[in-house]
Amino acid sequence: MHRRNLPLLHLLLTAAALPIWSPPLITASTSPPGKFAVDGTVLELNDSNFDDAIASIDNLLVDFYAPWCGHCKRLSPELDVAAPVLAKWDVPIVIAKLDADKYTKIRDRYDVDGYPTVKLFMHGVPVDYDGPRKAESLIKQLRKFVIPDVSLLESDSAIDNFVLAAGKQFPIFIGFGLNETVIGKLAGKYKKKSWFAVARGFSEDVMVKYDFDKVPALVSIHPGHNEQHVFYGPFEEDFLEDYIRQNQLPLAFPLTIDILKQLGEEKRKVVLTIMDDVSEEKSLKLIRTLKSAASANRDLLFSYVGVKQWEEFADTFDVNKKTKLPRLVVWDGNEKYFLVEGLESLDEEDQGSQISRFLEGYRAGRTIEKTLSGPSFMGFINSLIGIRSVYILVFIIAVTMLIRHVTEDEEGSVPRTIKTEGEITDAGSSESRSEGKKEYRPEDKED
Repeated sequence: MHRRNLPLLHLLLTAAALPIWSPPLITASTSPPGKFAVDGTVLELNDSNFDDAIASIDNLLVDFYAPWCGHCKRLSPELDVAAPVLAKWDVPIVIAKLDADKYTKIRDRYDVDGYPTVKLFMHGVPVDYDGPRKAESLIKQLRKFVIPDVSLLESDSAIDNFVLAAGKQFPIFIGFGLNETVIGKLAGKYKKKSWFAVARGFSEDVMVKYDFDKVPALVSIHPGHNEQHVFYGPFEEDFLEDYIRQNQLPLAFPLTIDILKQLGEEKRKVVLTIMDDVSEEKSLKLIRTLKSAASANRDLLFSYVGVKQWEEFADTFDVNKKTKLPRLVVWDGNEKYFLVEGLESLDEEDQGSQISRFLEGYRAGRTIEKTLSGPSFMGFINSLIGIRSVYILVFIIAVTMLIRHVTEDEEGSVPRTIKTEGEITDAGSSESRSEGKKEYRPEDKED
């Protein structure tokens, strides 16, 4: 991780010099008082029209931004793309922006502590939006807020259209021969993470397609991973929730930033396989073996990561050039992980048996406890959603590194000192030119 300190330092020290930015101003002043156009434009709110907007617009997505915030600049064009799509829905969503760095009373009223913060006001009631921020994914996520908790499907074509419209980002649960009230409560609880529907009309072709042979049945689908499972009951709430919760993720999944966010709510430990390259044929074969192991061990999660795909993450598990890969660990999702004595790595032959022995060793307690060599990744994820103290700490570390670097240069040879003084003067001039602009704020949120 230390190899990337200098780019981080550069990012922190140059952010303050960015030009002041403001999104395109589309005010509501052209509409009659208390009326806002739902025409796909992005409204610019202020002290005088904010309350009127949330009172008169049923579904209003508000981006609380700051003009100096780099992440706000990246989010702005995504909202511009999404706005006209959302406005055309049967239950439209209007997008608006508020300069929370200027209108601080509104910012403080809604506990905005980082930028950008996005909230969806549904009939005036704010709901935090922490989902994806790319236009296409944002549109799909927001659709969850305005459709029924459980969609009713009356035909084979309606089922196909529902699955197609849901996309590949979230799991889909379809009940066949179920009353919608059976899953209604849980659908409301998990609707931000999943799609739910009940099929009331379907043919035998659908039963073959979704691989169930009797009803009632609840089918879970992960379109992005070409994976589906069937639950035949019992359809009591506790059993249903266990099934829905366990199927929020595929049997074996690649570790990504988005997955890490989901793991923050998981109590199950992760059997993590660290590979050289997840796209290699031998890795794909191993992933299929991991899925089989996951199916028989639902009290654990099974994931994998490639050094080629995410070296920084693999490094935190003490993986280096001498480490034999693939490597198996059990990770608690935070700072601790466990090796199983004598079974840290996998040979290419009979990997299924090796994984079984690894799991037996873990359950028997034949483990070596380790600590991640870098910062807690759950701490990292928390920083993505606006934990101010983490950014302050990073900023202080970066400034300390700069002071140490300057001090070392000043103690060097005369020619180097002269060059460094010139560089310091230039940096000072840059700071002087940026006077009057908003300084970099450590609470600036990640996307």
